[in-house]
Formats: sequence, C-alpha cells, structure tokens
Amino acid sequence: MLEIKVTQTTTPKAKPDENNLGFGTHYTDHMFRMDYTEGQGWHSARIEPYQPISLDPAAMVFHYAQESFEGMKAYRTAEGQVQLFRPEKNAERLQSTHERLCIPTIPVEDFVQAVKALVDVDRDWVPSAPGTSLYLRPFTIATEPHLGVKPSETYAFIIIASPSGAYYAEGLDPVKIYVEDEYVRATPGGTGFIKCGGNYAASLAGQMKAHDLGYSQVLWLDGVERKYVEEVGSMNCFFKIDGVIRTAPTVGTVLPGITRMSCIELLRDWGYTVDCDSRLSIQEVMDAAHAGKLEEVFGTGTAAVVSPVGKLYYEGDEVTVNDGNIGQVTQRLYDTLTGIQWGVLPDEKGWIVKV
Repeated sequence: MLEIKVTQTTTPKAKPDENNLGFGTHYTDHMFRMDYTEGQGWHSARIEPYQPISLDPAAMVFHYAQESFEGMKAYRTAEGQVQLFRPEKNAERLQSTHERLCIPTIPVEDFVQAVKALVDVDRDWVPSAPGTSLYLRPFTIATEPHLGVKPSETYAFIIIASPSGAYYAEGLDPVKIYVEDEYVRATPGGTGFIKCGGNYAASLAGQMKAHDLGYSQVLWLDGVERKYVEEVGSMNCFFKIDGVIRTAPTVGTVLPGITRMSCIELLRDWGYTVDCDSRLSIQEVMDAAHAGKLEEVFGTGTAAVVSPVGKLYYEGDEVTVNDGNIGQVTQRLYDTLTGIQWGVLPDEKGWIVKV
C-alpha cells in the first residue's frame, strides 16, 4: 500500500461551467506523482498542486518514446456518490504496456489507490451535469537524461484530471467512416496492443486525410495485407452481420479495450453470438452491406462509450448502415453502460468502485 503525501493547493482555481466543459481543456487543482529510481523502485508518492513538469532536454521520453498512458473517468451519481468504472482493468492494461516498453510495472492495487486518492482530493471537480465526468489521465514518462538507446533508469508516474462535457450533448449521432488502405496503425510484433503515444501519432496522417474527405473517423485495416478490419479511430469496432456480432481479436495489433470487454460480456449475457476470435475482412463487411445483412456498426471506447456508424467508405464505394439510424444493440449497450457508470442502473457485475 502506498503512503501518499498530500499537499493541498493554496490557490484553488475557479471551476468551469459544467454545461460548457468540452474535452481536455480544464484541469483540476491537484495531480498525483510518484517516481522510480533503479535500485529503489517506485517511491515518493504524493498529491501536489497541478504544476508544470521540469525535465532535462536529454530526458529519454523526448528521444526514444518510452512512455505510456491510460484513459478513464470518475462519475457522480444523482445521489452525489463519486465512482470509477473497472479501474483495475486500466491498471492491468498499463502493466502490459510497461512490460512491452521495458518500463517497471506498477502494482494494480497501487494504481487504483493512487487514482482514488486523487479523485478524493479533487472530488468537488467531478461534475454533476448529465453526461459529464472527470476524465483521468494516468501516464508514465522516462526521465533519465541520456542519449544512448536503452531503457531509462528513472521514471515519473503522474495522474492528471480534467472535467469533461457530455460526448453526445444532443444524443447519439451516427458518424461517417473512411476505410484507410494506405496508412496503417499497427503491425504484428509491434505496439498496437498497448496504450502508448506513438500509436496515436502514427494515426494522425490517416485521420487528417479522412477529415479532409469529409469523414469523422478512420477504420484501420491490418498492417500486412490491408484486408482485415481492426480499429475505428482510437476505438474498438463491432459489426452486427446477419445476427452475429463480430469484433477484431486482440492478438497483438488491437488494443484490448475495457469498454470492448464490457460490451462482449453484456452481449453474451443478452444471448447474442459474439465472435471475437476470427478476423473479419473489409470485403466481407462491404458484401454484407450490399446484401442487406450489415445490421449495425459501432465503435467502443472510454470517451464516447459507444459510437454508432452510419456510413462506410471503401475504395470508391460508400454504404449506409441501418439507413443511417442507431441500431437497437448499439443503443442498448450505450444505455446500459452509461446507466451503470452514472448509477442509474444497478451494478450487478461488480464493475463500480466507489470513492
């Protein structure tokens, strides 16, 4: 168990308007930090006023991208209870990321304790307006000043928090997706299954290309054959084809999303057949659309929870999904997950951790 030193801010910020929060533009009064030194391990856990980070220009994070991050939320129920959604799964995924990048791992219980401690100190920053939440960004950076290519000997693990507005302020709205067959997001043996900044930097060119063509997001294909569907934007992607729900397997190039995992559990509880083991080609998707068998497409992730897809464009062929409307499964998943997260529905699976 961590011994966390708390230093309260002496200059608290004015809190933003809950009805105009946006995403990632406001930050709470405090941040969590602990450091790692080779031979000493993780140490000096503390909560301190939100402040800039001082790093040597030779810090290895700048040169060799040894860094990781997570994304999660704290929610306030109608009764005022502040709670987290499956935080131990974020901790486990961060461990996988650290193992892949040669960063020392953080025990699951220490990660969860740190998150809860920061949320508790800044609990007044957890908004209560419908659909709002406190977005949490844990991240780790290599801090050793060294230009040789090797694992760093020192690191900082930091958590910052940002009150965020409703992703769908005016209700779920199906998005247009561009299937990218030039750029790739990940390749076998690489880092596609972990959460590190390099994956997102590599996605920007494809994302900008899609935006320029009038599409909201990119559907990524596999990096070898440019044939099999993998992720949509920074979300996992599901396809309901002729009654069967399919999503790409997490076998090294696809991030094992916590929302994805939760959706699969719910869908199977509801009696749906979910295939998350076999690969699905984009041609199968397009053929199903033309045959009237592509019933629903949706992305899943922390920020949007569930995002319906209304159109798909691939190699000059644009198809409409479910007449551009939100599918029943998509809507049910969104309502159920958000209901559990905000305490509207009972937590029958033990997914909620109260703060």
